[in-house]
Amino acid sequence: MASLDDLKTMLGLATDDTSQDSVLALILKNTDLQLRFKLALGVGEQVPNELAYIPIEVAVRRYNRLKNEGMTSYTQEGESITFNSNDFDDFQADIDDWRKRHSQDVLITVDPFYRKRGD
Repeated sequence: MASLDDLKTMLGLATDDTSQDSVLALILKNTDLQLRFKLALGVGEQVPNELAYIPIEVAVRRYNRLKNEGMTSYTQEGESITFNSNDFDDFQADIDDWRKRHSQDVLITVDPFYRKRGD
């Protein structure tokens, strides 16, 4: 999982400032859980090194969107900000490529009526 210090550095926050640590830690935790779900990782499996950059990038976006959750765009005094509907949209191609390379996109079915010969 991405570190709290890395997230603070990306956000331009002092690493010794602990005033927002609980919010930042929650953002990192939820981002990691959602990516693990998208990658179909099991319990105890970690986000692969090839995709380790995604949680920190998504966490920065989520932090920057605090207090604007659910909004698709925001305009104030001539400044306009547009948010993706899904924080992982920009990384979906990388996620899909990783899943293909690791056979995570293959659906396996089991025939419940299959019997071995000799049964």
